[in-house]
Amino acid sequence: MRIVKKELKNRKIEEELLVIYGFIKHNDVYEFQASLVDEQFTIVVTYANKEMITKVIDMNTNEEYVLVDISRASGEFLGVIRETYEERINDIIKNCTVEDIFKNEVTKEVIRYIETTYNGELEFLWKKTPNNAIFRHKENKKWYAALLTVKANKLGINNDELVEIIDLKNTPEEIEKIVDNELYYCGYHMNKKHWFTIVLDGSVPLETIYKFIDISYHLNQK
Repeated sequence: MRIVKKELKNRKIEEELLVIYGFIKHNDVYEFQASLVDEQFTIVVTYANKEMITKVIDMNTNEEYVLVDISRASGEFLGVIRETYEERINDIIKNCTVEDIFKNEVTKEVIRYIETTYNGELEFLWKKTPNNAIFRHKENKKWYAALLTVKANKLGINNDELVEIIDLKNTPEEIEKIVDNELYYCGYHMNKKHWFTIVLDGSVPLETIYKFIDISYHLNQK
């Protein structure tokens, strides 16, 4: 038996997608079964209480085939079973989960706004900083927003906690007016003449952030 954790890092299971994939719901438990290796084995996957558990059943004995989850166990036939087992787990994760990089509710609302208003899609461009992403125009490929996770002291805030921020574009005149290093900061890792930063902690109302997103989107539409 395996409790799936590592494979679900920064991903969120969507129950609606489980049902579409073929999971059957019994009370609050979702269960999926599929044959492996010419129907000699069956993978059983359950999801309940935000935890995914997988196991393989040997159909000849109707008992759990525990060797697939023992790393030191080896053998050619075991390798085939393990390979198909892993493929199925990865396929479930691919089809039944979504990116869950950003945890802050304000950030999630911002993402929803961009997705629904501008059909935006998060792009994770940097392997070294997987918690950073951008939105860009589909036509001209220009960025109009960046969502980043940084230490607060990188913005000049007097603590080293991780915060989620958004970089947005505006006119140099407007940026000069609004940057106060309390609610609005110089654009982090961006051209500070054309970009500014908001910490997504609720200090700036969502409606105000949405207006700034609109401005950034249209400025970079050209």
